[in-house]
Amino acid sequence: MTPQPTTAPAWEARFRAGHVSLPDWAQDAPDRACVVATHDGVRQVHSHDVATGALAVATNRPAGTTDASISADGAWLWWFDDDAGDEHGVWRRQVFATGPDGGATGVETPLDLPAAYSAGLLLGPGEVVVTGSSDDDGTRVHAFAVGASPTDVPAAGRLLYSHEEDAGVAALSHDGARVAVEHSERGDNRHPALRVLRVADGGTVADLDDGEGLGLGAVAFAPRDGDPRLLVQHERSGRPELLVWDVETGATTLLDLGLPGDVADADWYPDGEALLVAVDHEARTRLYRHDLATGTTAPVGPTDGTVSSAGVRPDGDVWFGWSSAAAPRSVRSAGTDAVLLAAPGEAAPPSVDVEDVWVDGPGGRVHALLRRPSGIARDAGPLPVVVEVHGGPTWHESDSFAPDLAAWVDHGFAVLTVNYRGSTGYGSAWRDALEVKVGFTELEDVAAVHAALVEQGVVDPARSVLAGASWGGYLTLLGLGTQPERWTLGVAGVPVADYVAAYEDEMEGLKAFDRSLFGGSPQEVPEAYRVSSPLTYVDDVVAPVLVLAGENDPRCPIRQVENYLAALEARDGAPAVETYRYEAGHGSYADDERIAQMRVQLDFVLRHVAV
Repeated sequence: MTPQPTTAPAWEARFRAGHVSLPDWAQDAPDRACVVATHDGVRQVHSHDVATGALAVATNRPAGTTDASISADGAWLWWFDDDAGDEHGVWRRQVFATGPDGGATGVETPLDLPAAYSAGLLLGPGEVVVTGSSDDDGTRVHAFAVGASPTDVPAAGRLLYSHEEDAGVAALSHDGARVAVEHSERGDNRHPALRVLRVADGGTVADLDDGEGLGLGAVAFAPRDGDPRLLVQHERSGRPELLVWDVETGATTLLDLGLPGDVADADWYPDGEALLVAVDHEARTRLYRHDLATGTTAPVGPTDGTVSSAGVRPDGDVWFGWSSAAAPRSVRSAGTDAVLLAAPGEAAPPSVDVEDVWVDGPGGRVHALLRRPSGIARDAGPLPVVVEVHGGPTWHESDSFAPDLAAWVDHGFAVLTVNYRGSTGYGSAWRDALEVKVGFTELEDVAAVHAALVEQGVVDPARSVLAGASWGGYLTLLGLGTQPERWTLGVAGVPVADYVAAYEDEMEGLKAFDRSLFGGSPQEVPEAYRVSSPLTYVDDVVAPVLVLAGENDPRCPIRQVENYLAALEARDGAPAVETYRYEAGHGSYADDERIAQMRVQLDFVLRHVAV
């Protein structure tokens, strides 16, 4: 008898549904673009012909390839090549529309630089390439004149910038003459300053520094040759907003959008007279057009869900990526609302909408999102709940599509996501409040929201799972040790588990982040790291715990996870401890691996929590 084909459950189908990014089109050839899309179940770089809609796979690396760009003339795709997700590697390029072998010219490594962690790549007109790289000695920025054809010999790189503190290249002028560098020479990479350099010789054009506790971000230069205006994100008013900086005169013009929320991103319209602005407000991201001459601001695109990325085409149309908790992601046109680029394969099954939850917490009103399983009456009694803690920490949970959260809902769990102090989208003070007592501040807010929903009879305190990845994994382990009475179970993905060992092994950019967060290194402020390390509270953990970790993770390295697990398992009366290790870095871009990880989590939780 011939076996009948089986249909994958909805949760797995969501993971297998193809992914496609917003096209990154060439500055001077906008009908050519670089796209990251699923190929054979793994995210890879593709060439995209905008006129025909065709996608052509360019890379075929087993761990996937996601950090990529396209040259200004559209002739080349550039992509970052690391070792199985360790984020330490080199930039390579290949001719547009060639396959993984690079075609007749092959795949080139045109920049004469050693392997390092990337601190950005900017591709200008002609042959201009500006790139940042970092390692334990700090950050360096180089400019190259890379030959336009494979037979040209690349010019030697010119060192434009070097400093022991963290930095990165952020914006290149339209003519390739100036580059903006975000730097933390004050030792605080959470609140960087800006320096604009001449690409020709590395000379300083201008500096902008708002001082202690106030960060600046270079968004983009005006889209015209010789135009000295740089769009800058600032937080002088207590939340991320925009200003226009004339880098030649030093004059700054503050922009009043007249909108609630934090500016998340922006782009210039082609004429340089208006801006497309993305604003985060109450877990949604909306788009607006701001006219510089009149100061008027008008909405663009959808009024529900969340925009994840957007850009302005040469004809003024806005292309954007959008999703909601219920509706899978799509790439659309604001002008026609048409789907511009369909992901390969079957579409993802939809999920459920979110409910907004507001709770009075110890540091102010806390915003959270609640997903309930479908088909269950609202008065059916308290639900088992997965409290999913987001990573970052400077990030936020949003009304957007998430296959992992939808999987928990499919299995009968409510899912609660909390935008704790430390999250973005609620002002600078809210974002920076976690510095007072790292880890504990966030967990106070998570506990306050969980307690409120327990009191309301929405979630069951005896069936409450604390889960998260990256910073969320860190908070999960810390929460299991410092709030043991609250949590039934823990699922920690790629966590910080032993903070001192994590600092010793992590990439330099994250060392700089930790020094900014704690006020110094573990040698300088040892007590701060001890108090905030999950390892310190390992003897107080009573809930069973699953830990998932990447063998090549440069952000939450494997040794410090092993230290924590060894200490936990060596205890008398230790709770059940399970681990899942995989051959990748800080996550995976392969569908099979992501499904395997989700299956392990579901199996673990369903063995311990009745639904």
